[in-house]
Amino acid sequence: MANNIETEGDWHWRNSMKPLKFFALDARAASTFLVVLLYMRWWTVYLCAIITFVFHVVERNGYTLPSALRALRSWIVGNHRPALMHTRRNKLIDYG
Repeated sequence: MANNIETEGDWHWRNSMKPLKFFALDARAASTFLVVLLYMRWWTVYLCAIITFVFHVVERNGYTLPSALRALRSWIVGNHRPALMHTRRNKLIDYG
């Protein structure tokens, strides 16, 4: 019983890293609507719709935007990941 009381005080920390939402959208996608309101042109409306669709697809796959960008970066880089950059590797020198 005492253990349950101790964990009740920590329940609010569980919700502290959830992504910000504006209704059902990620807040970063909702910020494009502000751009549309400030600069109302057809291309900004289309851009807003495309960005909102991309955020929706990313969220449907279970990613947040930062984790989706990391997954995209790892897909582009591929399997070969050296521990050091090529320029920082030690050169083999023969002093003989």
